[in-house]
Amino acid sequence: MDAVQRPALRVRTREAADLGDLAERLPRREGVAWIRDGSGLIGCGEVARYKASSFADAERWWADLVEAAEIESDLDDPPSGSGLVAFGSFVFDPDNTDSQSILIVPEVVYGHRGGRSWITEISDPTKQALTPPLTRSAPPAAEPDSAPEAPRTVSYADGALSGPQWEGAVAEAVRRINANGLDKVVLARNLLAVADRDLDPRWLVRQLSGTYRRCWTYLVDGLVGATPEMLVRSEAGLVTSRVLAGTIRRTGRDDHDLALAAALSGSSKDLEEHEYAVRSVAAALAPYCSGMNVPDAPYVLELPNVLHLATDVTAALDPGTTALGLAAALHPSAAVCGTPTDLARTTIAELEKMDRGRYAGPVGWIDARGDGEWGIALRCGQIDDTDPRQIRLYAGCGIVAGSDPEAELAESNAKLVPMRDALAG
Repeated sequence: MDAVQRPALRVRTREAADLGDLAERLPRREGVAWIRDGSGLIGCGEVARYKASSFADAERWWADLVEAAEIESDLDDPPSGSGLVAFGSFVFDPDNTDSQSILIVPEVVYGHRGGRSWITEISDPTKQALTPPLTRSAPPAAEPDSAPEAPRTVSYADGALSGPQWEGAVAEAVRRINANGLDKVVLARNLLAVADRDLDPRWLVRQLSGTYRRCWTYLVDGLVGATPEMLVRSEAGLVTSRVLAGTIRRTGRDDHDLALAAALSGSSKDLEEHEYAVRSVAAALAPYCSGMNVPDAPYVLELPNVLHLATDVTAALDPGTTALGLAAALHPSAAVCGTPTDLARTTIAELEKMDRGRYAGPVGWIDARGDGEWGIALRCGQIDDTDPRQIRLYAGCGIVAGSDPEAELAESNAKLVPMRDALAG
């Protein structure tokens, strides 16, 4: 974007006493969300939107926007996420021209992080604002006369592959792993859900953020989900990446789930899958960080529907790299692609028979300082642009030499539970 095209945004941030439940401030239209355990960011309206051809393209656009912006804040020691912020969602495969990555700058951002709350107004002086300016007394609630609506009836249909066909793809992946140097590949499947009326994104966000509080619930341009996997967080020079690989479905009985957790921790198949993912993240971060800490063994992350093997990698960020730049370096990790990366990507394209779009790509936000949080778009669905009654759900599994197609199908069904439950209410 050249100097003539870029808008000179005006940004004003002020402290807020109590914003209540952030999810309740999400508008039905032109809303974006990033929430975990009551904290996060909600955006209303759009002052700028950019369709990016690559991570580098997105970074250039964002740097130009930040440079031209007039930014003011009433906050002492403003926290990450305050001030000028963009929400983003990136495609899994940048070579796929049918899908586009996107950055969105809202008109109003409601933030609550680290025990502090704030409201940011962002305006383009050359355009008329779509939302009224905030008053000092009380921020407006988003569409107070319109309550979120649950889908009444939802029907499901196979996506690109039926269950048995996907099992066949898994079997073929295992054959290739044992034959041609492929160590691991992540295969995904999709499912089409059709409601009897237009889907209300607010309903889905509230259901997901309420049930999966330890996950990051997100909404960006119709992509909605609750991911347990933090690709990278960069805040005040500290970098964190949460790696998940190795999954087992919970039974709902504590004694059984305790035994399942022990079995997961000792599973050679799952530990192998997890090790590939951790190694890929550590190798990608190394050129940009110092003092990296990689735990010797994973822990078991307990979610309402599944158990995961998890490892939190931490490091100190070298100067000059943004959260978005780190996301670009990390994507695609072995947790969503496989290893070796190029061979895994080729295998995915040949066996999945679908366009992942922005599923399994980075999703999150970046602020004017370059801090941000980028999760991996998992446990999600993409609301159809032309028919908002439809949403395509996605789930994927890491396939290694010891994978069993029937067990992998069961695991993929477990990973579809969060979105299916959110649709069912």
